[in-house]
Amino acid sequence: MVARHDLVQDAEVRAGLLTARRGTAFFARKLGELSYAEMDGPSLLPGWSRRHVIAHVGYNARAIARLVEWAATGVETPMYSSPQARNEEIEFGATLPPIALVNLFDHSAIHLSVEWRDLPDAKWGEEVRTAQGRLVPVSETVWMRIREVWLHAVDLDNGARFADIPADVLRRLLGDIWGAWEKRGETAGLALRVVDGDDDGLTLGDPGPGATVIEGRLPAVVRWAAGRGAEPGQDLTAARDGEQLAEVPAPPRWI
Repeated sequence: MVARHDLVQDAEVRAGLLTARRGTAFFARKLGELSYAEMDGPSLLPGWSRRHVIAHVGYNARAIARLVEWAATGVETPMYSSPQARNEEIEFGATLPPIALVNLFDHSAIHLSVEWRDLPDAKWGEEVRTAQGRLVPVSETVWMRIREVWLHAVDLDNGARFADIPADVLRRLLGDIWGAWEKRGETAGLALRVVDGDDDGLTLGDPGPGATVIEGRLPAVVRWAAGRGAEPGQDLTAARDGEQLAEVPAPPRWI
């Protein structure tokens, strides 16, 4: 029997696929630790139960798989027919029986992994359109999925932490968030500073006079920037002109 393997040869894409699959396994582990009754509980996302998060991650895999199919065939297959359809799909998915939700996650993750595996090396530069309307090479779908599985594993709120997310994923995620803020003109008077480990001294923004400087370990800074608040036991501070503020302010909206 011939072994099946990823056809893509680009080293960066192959590394990304490994990170995406590890993130999928991590989400699966946290999902597997939930009882069916616990799926009804709240997630870290306002207005969403754990059921909503599971449904979203499952349907997201299907949506990304459609982009990979687009690249493979040349036939345009959008992620979603409309933002409303996406939202309705998640709301419907959240009403599924628990075993159906688990199956949705499992089967959609396998489908996406196979679509990636079988995409010819020459097709990985084909352009597809994201749900936000951006034209990107299909290789970008790997990062799109990495972000979803690692971040939403934490959103299940049953023990996963931002410190569990690989540091390279955290760095890129922080760059994405900062870039979204910059695009909307929301970074004036704000700076982020990482103060430990390999990223010690990493600074985004101008920490000059009058700026609010958010400072902490990389996982804590990214958790705050992503709008998930502060985790107990994580040191995160805010200061202005050398004076520590009594409270860390809320971040700008990310998405």
